Amino acid sequence: MPTPTPTPNEQPAPLRVVVADDNPVVRAGLTALLSGRPDITVVAEAADGREACEATRAHRPDVVLLDVRMPGVDGISALPYLVPIAPVVMLTYSREPEVVQEALRRGAGGYLVHGEFTAAQLVDAVRDVRAGRAHFTATAADALLARLREDGPPGGSRGLEDATAHAHQPSTPNQPNISVKNLSHLQLNMGQSSSGRASDRPATVDRSKYQLSAREAEIMDLIASGMTNHQIAAACFISEKTVKNHINRIFAKLHSTSRSEAAAKWLGTAPGSSHRGRG
Repeated sequence: MPTPTPTPNEQPAPLRVVVADDNPVVRAGLTALLSGRPDITVVAEAADGREACEATRAHRPDVVLLDVRMPGVDGISALPYLVPIAPVVMLTYSREPEVVQEALRRGAGGYLVHGEFTAAQLVDAVRDVRAGRAHFTATAADALLARLREDGPPGGSRGLEDATAHAHQPSTPNQPNISVKNLSHLQLNMGQSSSGRASDRPATVDRSKYQLSAREAEIMDLIASGMTNHQIAAACFISEKTVKNHINRIFAKLHSTSRSEAAAKWLGTAPGSSHRGRG
């Protein structure tokens, strides 16, 4: 039965996510980050692979965020039971090439290594993987490219690209097609967190007015969404001390002495502000 098309006044249902990580701080940060988006909701959290499978079967989410190393049933072991139900994005500190390759072999639709992406890029990855577009950070893309080169025929990089353009057909409906061409594109988009775009920030924002760096603008968005330093640290995968250092610089640039004052200026709701972030 086809999915009903929303009427002009009807908002599409939020994208539903299960977050699985044995670190409760990371889980809380990811949940706060994703739930702050109007089109995403976290329907369940899990502390290991077994809980992830149970939550996924119970809630039938649109995407699962899955850590690799967890006690009991780990993420790699849980993958074959998850991918027939929902697309899975590995979100982990594990960067070993053999782990990346095994995760993709078992059906993961993306592989993101902490420290190689921004909060906005994570949100983009969740949305894209739901739509069938694979996402990898630089470490994962390098591991997969190395494997493709090992398995590819002779004839140089062009021959490898031609030979793999239609390779790696999905073993499940949720596993995306992968080619060398789109891997290089993904690596450019996901590999450098410092150059990432905060895609959820409205187009009216012009951070150049306040001379905020990309990371400072990202953190200012999270402050404006109401997140605490602890939640920001978990969402951005940095220490609370680093968050505080960023906030001190942000306050100085926004000529603010409190979070509420900085948020009002950033959102354009302070007296005398007619547009968010514009002069």
